[in-house]
Amino acid sequence: MSALIKTIRWQQAGFTLSPGAATPFYAALCEELVDDVGRDGAVARVLAPYADAGVEDAYVLRLLAAFHRLALTGESPDLAAHFPSTGGDGDVHATMAAITDVLNANPPAIADMLSRPPQTNEVGRAAALASGLLVIADRVGVPLCLREIGTSAGLNLRLDEYWYQQGTDSWGQAASPVRFVDLWSGGQPPFEAGIAIADRRGCDRNPIDVTDPQGALALLSYVWPEPRERFERARAAIEIASRRPVDIDQADAGEWVPQQLLDRPAGTALVVFHSVMWQYLDDDTQASIRTALQQAGEVATTDAPLAWLRLEPTPTTYVPAELRLTLWNGDSRPGDELLGTTGFHGGPLEWRTP
Repeated sequence: MSALIKTIRWQQAGFTLSPGAATPFYAALCEELVDDVGRDGAVARVLAPYADAGVEDAYVLRLLAAFHRLALTGESPDLAAHFPSTGGDGDVHATMAAITDVLNANPPAIADMLSRPPQTNEVGRAAALASGLLVIADRVGVPLCLREIGTSAGLNLRLDEYWYQQGTDSWGQAASPVRFVDLWSGGQPPFEAGIAIADRRGCDRNPIDVTDPQGALALLSYVWPEPRERFERARAAIEIASRRPVDIDQADAGEWVPQQLLDRPAGTALVVFHSVMWQYLDDDTQASIRTALQQAGEVATTDAPLAWLRLEPTPTTYVPAELRLTLWNGDSRPGDELLGTTGFHGGPLEWRTP
């Protein structure tokens, strides 16, 4: 079981080291999981078939999401009594006892969540993504057509439904319950430019429909139960999304992006964007997307520009996440520009662009 313990430790580090989004509850609970695996307990039995899976398959996250789901629905009152997101006391020892009882009962939610690739759809990244879109809108002066890959439930395709403010400068929906205030340092994006969105569409290998209550529940289950602000922000974004449908295609990004690049109406800018998902694409898919963007960029014009906006881990050090932009607008020398850096789950954003 050494491989399984190593996977749990890797996930535990993520719970501990995530800037602005650390979850001490899950980090401490991982100690309980390690102890259980060491004594060949209930957790070891359930996760044993996945012991050799790569960390990117995130079976530990899947299992924790199953417990979170049972707490959120109230199907397991004992789990709800301890999960922070349901007003619980955060007692990890008592939580582990409840987990053992749940696993022995083997409710359908366990197998269901273990079969689902994680879909966190982090709303906190909207602050960085909206910053990049404001830069693009300011520079191109035409409405944007948004195309997000790895969109999950498309929460960040609705980012114009949220509120962004730095000091007295702002943009978005002032009454929105999803709010990002005074996060920028070293400068700020051009809030005054605003963002006119002509249309929006996304793709995902396993999209979640949050207009379906079961889909919304599954997505919320993957959100860490603390910090409370992050959890409540996700809940509010899901509620917004349930009232504003968007088109999400179940598709492979390597095939989908070239198709989207074929239809670029004059007088609009097509923006392909993504956040913390590039690492999960194989080399061939990454190459296919890069090639398609480069070829489309070569024929871009000021009247029909093309932009590639991405929020992804720093290549050499992994952290922090870098917000980068490549803009093709007829210029023969498009730049790969670092706009800013931030955490993987949002939080303070260090602005790098004049």
